[in-house]
Amino acid sequence: MNRRNFFSNAALTAVATASVSRVAMAALPEPVIMTQATTAPPLVPPNGRPYNPVVTLNGWTCPWRMNQGVKEFHLVAEPVVREIAPGMKATLWGYNGQSPGPTIEVVEGDRVRMFVTNKLPEHTTMHWHGQRLPNGMDGVGGLTQPQIPVGKTFVYEFVARRPGTFMYHPHADEMTQMAMGMMGFWVTHPKTKHPLIDEVQRDFCFLLNAYDVEPGASTPKVNTMLDFNLWTWNSRAFPGIDSLNVRLGDKVRIRVGNLTMTNHPIHLHGHEFAVTGSDGGPWPVAARCPEVTVDVAVGQMRQVEFVANEEGDWAFHCHKSHHTMNAMGHAVPTLIGVEHRGLLKKIQKLAPDYMLMGERGMADMGEMEMPLPDNTLPMMTGTGPYGPVEMGGMFSTLKVRKNQKPGDYSDPGWYQQPAGTQAFEWTGQSPATGGDLPPAARATPDHANAPSTTPAMELRVKKPDANAHKH
Repeated sequence: MNRRNFFSNAALTAVATASVSRVAMAALPEPVIMTQATTAPPLVPPNGRPYNPVVTLNGWTCPWRMNQGVKEFHLVAEPVVREIAPGMKATLWGYNGQSPGPTIEVVEGDRVRMFVTNKLPEHTTMHWHGQRLPNGMDGVGGLTQPQIPVGKTFVYEFVARRPGTFMYHPHADEMTQMAMGMMGFWVTHPKTKHPLIDEVQRDFCFLLNAYDVEPGASTPKVNTMLDFNLWTWNSRAFPGIDSLNVRLGDKVRIRVGNLTMTNHPIHLHGHEFAVTGSDGGPWPVAARCPEVTVDVAVGQMRQVEFVANEEGDWAFHCHKSHHTMNAMGHAVPTLIGVEHRGLLKKIQKLAPDYMLMGERGMADMGEMEMPLPDNTLPMMTGTGPYGPVEMGGMFSTLKVRKNQKPGDYSDPGWYQQPAGTQAFEWTGQSPATGGDLPPAARATPDHANAPSTTPAMELRVKKPDANAHKH
């Protein structure tokens, strides 16, 4: 993270409201820029009302300055380069060096002043999704304010009136700007103990987003409506999505916002949770029930809570199977059951690197060294201690450990199952013939090849050679 001044003073500043005095506008707060795509540690508030901070998955919280009792933030809308996963980067639009932009954290009752500087090639605005605020601060270009011209700064000021989880995004050329990645999270913490908001030890948040980036390209196709090929969490695709690392027994909250073009059933393995809130606020206790999957529709936020009482590495993903893949080719035919080995040999005489897919299914894709264009990802990739995970896109893991220290968000490595608690190959008589199962002591997992710490996820990609560019 680094700081730099984009504009030296208020000479380039257009004020969106007369409530901000010239004294307050004497100098803009310096914007803070993020250059990494990893999960930043929680930002403990250095001033203002105290709160338990959130952790943004593959993101960060925006610092602020206090100015006569007002929290001042500075967001810079600008073109950014975002690493989707190791081996692929996308040219997006975002805020303060990244897409999504930084999470904004405030406390109920805080007066907030948001400076928004436009460094895009076109005008923009900022809408504070779900907030209660004066109409002129709502950020709908042409309706509640003029557009923010290129090179200008507008300021929004309002009181964070209710606790909850919200989002921010433009309401100007919205199809283009949101398709290019312009969005961010906003969390308003309760100022006192709230009857419907429990205290938690771990509080995570992330946004769902999707892009259509052709292999070899880096800029999303903004006119795509449904056929996206990169389904991401905070503009990251597995294995580039960090794990959620918690201590056994922790009360965990996860806040998920959806700014894609479709709904996402988010599913957690090994635990059941309660849906405790939305961008409308915390839900009454009577409206909550145990779930393992929650559907997050377009423009919605869902907040789930659970006690992490089962140790292990638990899958956490969207349950739309196409959303746990990468760089999908929607026009590729299904060839399951079609014998084409003879054809493959003939083609490879002309194009030695050519590979046919789908005769037995797609699982082999996790191990193949397929020729790929530059700047794209294999469809299913990422490995665990026992081989390919065969996932991509909207997938991560919840890592629950009894020896994870309070406040420690570091990756504990792969989980080693105790003896007798892992599925194993059956080599005895068929149960149908009356054979007995072996004692549990025989079901000891082989950890000889399982590292004690998580290795770096490596994408095994083979680039086409000069003679194979047309196949």
